[in-house]
Amino acid sequence: MPHRMLKGFKIILFVLVAAIVLGFVTMELWNSLLPQIFGWNRITFWQSLGLIILSRILFGGFHRHSGHRDQWKRRMKGRWEQMTPEEREKFRNGMRCNRNPFAPSEEEPAEPRI
Repeated sequence: MPHRMLKGFKIILFVLVAAIVLGFVTMELWNSLLPQIFGWNRITFWQSLGLIILSRILFGGFHRHSGHRDQWKRRMKGRWEQMTPEEREKFRNGMRCNRNPFAPSEEEPAEPRI
């Protein structure tokens, strides 16, 4: 139980420090650029935090982004299971050489793309 409390405290502390740093960075960037460029008003720290929250709601959301990785893993697993042993070996060799593993080899003519 004490380990969970310590971990929770660290997470809360990290979120607070990150919010403070992001708030001040946003405020300083806004106040040093936008009033001179567009003639807009300067903002306070709390307004900058509000801008960060608003931008996350409008553009990013507050969800975890691990879903994309899980989809990618499932898609790659399905693709791997569909491969023949020769295709798997070709894929492994391509990954080792930093090449596109699905590119046609020299002996296979490439299909024209439309």
